[in-house]
Amino acid sequence: MVTLDACPLFNRLDPTELKVLLFAAREKSFAAGSEIFKEGDSGDGVYVVKTGLVQISGLVGPNVRHVFSKIPPGEIFGEMAVIENKPRSATAVAAEPSTVYFIPRADMLRLVEKSPALALSLLREISGRLRDFNRQYIQEVLQAERLTLVGRFARSIVHDLKNPLNIISITAEMAGSENASPDSRRLARDRISRQVDRISELVNEIMEFTAGSSDAFVAAPVDYSTFIDQLIHELRPELEIKSATIRLENPCPPVKVLLDPRRFRRVFYNLVHNATDAMPGGGKILLRFSLTDREVTTEIEDTGPGVAPEIANRLFDAFATFGKAHGTGLGLSICKKIVEDHHGRIAARTEPNRGAIFAFTLPAIPS
Repeated sequence: MVTLDACPLFNRLDPTELKVLLFAAREKSFAAGSEIFKEGDSGDGVYVVKTGLVQISGLVGPNVRHVFSKIPPGEIFGEMAVIENKPRSATAVAAEPSTVYFIPRADMLRLVEKSPALALSLLREISGRLRDFNRQYIQEVLQAERLTLVGRFARSIVHDLKNPLNIISITAEMAGSENASPDSRRLARDRISRQVDRISELVNEIMEFTAGSSDAFVAAPVDYSTFIDQLIHELRPELEIKSATIRLENPCPPVKVLLDPRRFRRVFYNLVHNATDAMPGGGKILLRFSLTDREVTTEIEDTGPGVAPEIANRLFDAFATFGKAHGTGLGLSICKKIVEDHHGRIAARTEPNRGAIFAFTLPAIPS
């Protein structure tokens, strides 16, 4: 039990002021679960907990109530009623059987006006309460952001895993057919093996992206045209499932580039998957190449609706997405990181009556 004169807010009052306070204060008792005041009630005064525990809560969404603080004996609550004559912004409930002192607003204001020490103490109390609330709010926002990020990463991984898993499922079914030949089963085994490797690469790439490190990046001279031919061979079966086709508008130049093929395939997979997502009824994906004495440029164009203006300026930002039920925007961020790790550049554009066009460069090794 805490008496009013022992409350930190009032223990500096002189005997005359304390006598006025004790005369104005009224004791009120509440059973556990009883409402002391609720949101919208008149801010008619200040409360001090004598015994028990008071819980302060507020609505943070439709039918969602959040507990902001729990007030033990000796501490005040409802103090904002002193400085502003507005309805209550929170609800106070006795968390257990409790007794409180109630000081009407008019009496409290008279005491504050006569006692600079009390005014300063009240200001410190309100400031401390606001700091505690702000700290708690920031912690909860950060926690909510962490959970949101986890959910986004999970959705991104699940979304990208569906493509290789679909190929594995269809290929396994074909290989298990009674009419499957030894050659078709061998081809199925190789295709499934490539998709398993792809899943592993995908997971590793996302883990590397989230770590913000490129320590695992190892490049070696690679014939770019050979790399492209192998990549197109891998992509075609998956695109057929989605009623999409891929073709070269001009041959890839036989130029050498410094490349980590395992990682750089991810750029093509992400861009091609974005293209098929934008063409749910099927369509075409076109590749074209240009070469200077310093770099090779690759353009990937689809026959979809193009880049939405709402997302154009944030296209390569992590988690920026628009118009995709399950997309997170992580794929293009990964593309940008991989291209820049290879000392290249990536950009996107859209033109009237054309789909999205992504272009990226790679430094060419002088012949």
